[in-house]
Amino acid sequence: MSKATSPTPAGMIDRVVDILGAFEGVGSLTLAQVVTRTGIPRSSAHRILEHLVKVRWLRREENTYELGLRMLELGTLAAHHNALRSAALPHLHNLQNRTGLVVHLAVLDGTDIIYLDKVGGRLGMQVPSRIGGRAPAHCTAAGKMLLAAAHDDVVQAVLAGPMEAPTSASLVSERRLRAELRRVAERGVAFDREESAHGIGCVAAPVGRPDAPSAAVSICGPVGRVNFEQLVGTVRAAARQVSTALLSGQIRYLPGSLSEARVAIAAGQ
Repeated sequence: MSKATSPTPAGMIDRVVDILGAFEGVGSLTLAQVVTRTGIPRSSAHRILEHLVKVRWLRREENTYELGLRMLELGTLAAHHNALRSAALPHLHNLQNRTGLVVHLAVLDGTDIIYLDKVGGRLGMQVPSRIGGRAPAHCTAAGKMLLAAAHDDVVQAVLAGPMEAPTSASLVSERRLRAELRRVAERGVAFDREESAHGIGCVAAPVGRPDAPSAAVSICGPVGRVNFEQLVGTVRAAARQVSTALLSGQIRYLPGSLSEARVAIAAGQ
């Protein structure tokens, strides 16, 4: 196909979305049925279907296609994160009201954390984070809390870098980071001492089992006005409340990272 007739990236994405949407409400489809449901030319539909099989969004059994393991992985992880946010929300707001600080709920995804929620109050604009945003795990209290319990392969991936250094206080050497993670694991709480943003400090505690947390709750604020050591008990109590809310809803913990979720699903956990 020439460049002049190649579909634009947006057009290709639309076709992929249409093909995946064709499987809604059905177990499997043949190529002909996909073409009928989507109106996509047969040759293009076949090419897209085979690529989706290759990347595990779909699986093929002889002449039929069905949703693959990767779709299950992402759906399960999304459902878990939505349940986690719902269970945590009232406790995050209560923590923000009690402290007046910025409160985060975060999970680990590879070498980054993803902020599932942020309750900011008046200080919200001072902390450079957003719901759905990412941050290097080694630079944040929540990230260090989760890295301390992660498999060493994850820590090695962080160290393989490049390790971002948002400030001069950021931990960018293996010796310093491993020493910090040992302290976090021993104490069960993590600190950010202006490592992610100038003038901002944080303290974080784990949601779930300390040795295998599902997420982390953190509170952040100006380092000159807040004694974060005095807030350790407060953030731990909030994290325990989120854990209890999850358990009372009979929601099983899933790992915070997609790679670990794959392992759990593949093992039938």
